Amino acid sequence: MASDHAQAEKRNEDNDYNGNGIHTADSAHHASTTETGSKKQQGGESSDGSDLEAAAVEPRPEKRKKFRFSKLYRKYKLPFHIAIWFVWTAWWIVGLIFHRSDSMGWLKPFLVYLAITVRIVTLWLPASAVMVPLRFVWRNTAARAYDVTPSKLHKPIAAALTAAVFLVGAMIPEEVGENTRASRAVSLFGLLLLVAVLTATSRDWRRIPWHTVIGGMLTQFLIAVFVLKTSVGYDIFAFISEMARTLLSFAMDGLKFLTDAEVPAKKWFLVSVVPPIIFFISLVQLLYHCVLLQWFIGKFAIFFFWTLRVSGAEAVVATATPFVGQGESAMLIRPFIPHLTLAEIHQVMTCGFATIAGSVLVGYISLGLDAQVLISSCIMSIPASIAVSKLRYPETEETVSSGRIEVPEDDEKAANALHAFANGAWLGVKVAGMIVATLLCVISFVALVNALLGWWGRYLNISNPPLTLELILGYVFYPVAWCLGVPNKDLKVVGELIGVKIITNEFLAFQSLSSNAEPYVSMSPRSRLIATYACCGFGNVGALGTQIGVLSQIAPGRAGDVSKVAVPALFAGILSTLTSASVAVV
Repeated sequence: MASDHAQAEKRNEDNDYNGNGIHTADSAHHASTTETGSKKQQGGESSDGSDLEAAAVEPRPEKRKKFRFSKLYRKYKLPFHIAIWFVWTAWWIVGLIFHRSDSMGWLKPFLVYLAITVRIVTLWLPASAVMVPLRFVWRNTAARAYDVTPSKLHKPIAAALTAAVFLVGAMIPEEVGENTRASRAVSLFGLLLLVAVLTATSRDWRRIPWHTVIGGMLTQFLIAVFVLKTSVGYDIFAFISEMARTLLSFAMDGLKFLTDAEVPAKKWFLVSVVPPIIFFISLVQLLYHCVLLQWFIGKFAIFFFWTLRVSGAEAVVATATPFVGQGESAMLIRPFIPHLTLAEIHQVMTCGFATIAGSVLVGYISLGLDAQVLISSCIMSIPASIAVSKLRYPETEETVSSGRIEVPEDDEKAANALHAFANGAWLGVKVAGMIVATLLCVISFVALVNALLGWWGRYLNISNPPLTLELILGYVFYPVAWCLGVPNKDLKVVGELIGVKIITNEFLAFQSLSSNAEPYVSMSPRSRLIATYACCGFGNVGALGTQIGVLSQIAPGRAGDVSKVAVPALFAGILSTLTSASVAVV
């Protein structure tokens, strides 16, 4: 028995240390067991059980450590980033050498290279290194002038300066055809009238943030000048829209696999719009899991809070909507939606109604519409939607994402990137299904109303054309068309196009505008330009159902609040698009 105990004790001593000489928890347990057995033996007690238990323990094989790239990356992060930057620098230089004279140009590769360089630099350069000098210049120039001016004069002076910019832009350029100074003055009057209507119908006009309104309208005008009057501005925004459109077009590859090569070529809503929505929502979930969108949201939140003083969620949706669409842009702030205030929900919905998406932009261009007009309208709607929304529905609550964004934790945290992508696919199916069902019901209801109006109108000898909602709205928007600066001979035509866009969708309005039939083919260039801007938005009854469906699906607990502000947001979105039409022809 003593010999057995000695052998067990020897084995325990061997197990006390692993191959690297590190004391382990298992060896401590075995040593404790041996010591207890020894004490029992000295006390005259039997230690057979302890000896057998210790003897049964076998030494564990040493575990090999797994290689983790993330650990290696964290250890050598700086060399990795330097290597990445050198690779992209070489790519850019080679591109300049071999492709400087072809259609690629220098601008697009430079924008990609600049974005990557800025991202790498910001990973190592603290924000204070850039912001401190900028803040010093700002405080010693504009801020000092602002401080010495009496506070009661701040808003009047800002409004006067903005009005002066608009007047100079309207009256200085030479007259060309129907683009006379008198017609520009009418467009300016219409813009002023729209602002007055929004102020009069505001939820609380005393709380209107005039800094945001004035800044938004001035930014809208400057964007119009930059995009419409400079080739660099047009090239930049065309490149951004092209990239967004290309990204969404990859969904067609998946559709080809599920069907055949001919189906994606069909211009059906179910084919051309639904697959990109599902794919994009999956991609958004993946980017959220990789913490890329959180960085993107944070940068835009700070920028827009500094310029227009809006919350981060509002800033991101307003910026993303022209490129990815109203439903997809809401997905960018999915964790925020349950925490949004009523004014923020109104802003999110207004942005969706005020512009179109990159996914449908190519369809409108294929109809023969001016691509430059469509792109500039999308970009101008970003500040316009912010300004109009704050006029109509000013903020009265404390927002979660003001200035600096703290992204709320997602209730459905994915285990890994593949899990996040799969969750996004399933969520995309649900959102797309809600959109399809809502559009089907809303458009069918409009057709029912038109049928009833036509039946009623026949008894009043209103049959050619039949009485419809579009016809009624054409006359309703007759004065609106005049306020936009439309020549007198085209007032009814443009008013009817705006009505068609509102009651059905912008696709039907654009289809009529691009047709060779009368009276559209004989419209003047100025009327055609104004009509294109005025119809370039999702502000229609069908989109109303889409927005309600998407936001209610993302945040079921806020469905009541979404329905409450949906109609005011539709009104604000339509007026945002009209302000772009007015500003563009000034």
